[in-house]
Amino acid sequence: MLLELRNVKKSFGAVTVADDVTLDVEEGEALGIIGPNGAGKSSLFNLITGNLAPDGGMISLDGADITRMPARSRVHRGLGRSYQIPQPFEHMTVFENTATAACFGANEREDAVKDHVVDVLYRTGLLPKANLPAGALSLLERKRLEMARALATKPRLLLLDEIAGGLTEAESHELVAAIQAIGADGITIIWIEHVTHALLAVINRLIAIDFGTIIAEGEPNAVMASDAVQRIYLGVE
Repeated sequence: MLLELRNVKKSFGAVTVADDVTLDVEEGEALGIIGPNGAGKSSLFNLITGNLAPDGGMISLDGADITRMPARSRVHRGLGRSYQIPQPFEHMTVFENTATAACFGANEREDAVKDHVVDVLYRTGLLPKANLPAGALSLLERKRLEMARALATKPRLLLLDEIAGGLTEAESHELVAAIQAIGADGITIIWIEHVTHALLAVINRLIAIDFGTIIAEGEPNAVMASDAVQRIYLGVE
């Protein structure tokens, strides 16, 4: 099992963002996560990546306990993520942004990452934009750069946080194709997303979260059709 969460808990005062969460993710899987705003989805990512410390429970990556491990050490072990709001270094080029991620995330020397960065930019469709400042990119291109920077760290497990948000229908289709190609390369994916048609085109398992609790899990279409998801996420009685 690549990722394991056992009875993970996290609260901020009276607000619970992870309520005894237990979850397994197999290597090569594409797992989707849905839930209403404030359900605890991004907080779950922050617990996995080390940006938040759990109040209880255990998190392991490829059999190693990473519950209290610093975020950077988790990246070196193969955990990469994108953020809901792209956060590039705007005055640096696309190549420099990606190379920085490779150097610090994959723990590589600057003179050793050029070929890897070129490959990542090719895979994410950004190679023609390599010498542009990141601040000049469109929203779709910024989303692609988020993926490129995460891929530059050489992850075995890639966490995508609402990466299709704000895109047009055509842009969403382009992004889906890029994510499908990443999965085809054997990288395990966990994807939080509100754009469900994009999510369902990629994933093979889906979980729904509400108030930090997993309320449904399984085959994606079955989860979407479940009473709990229809009621809580889609507002259908």
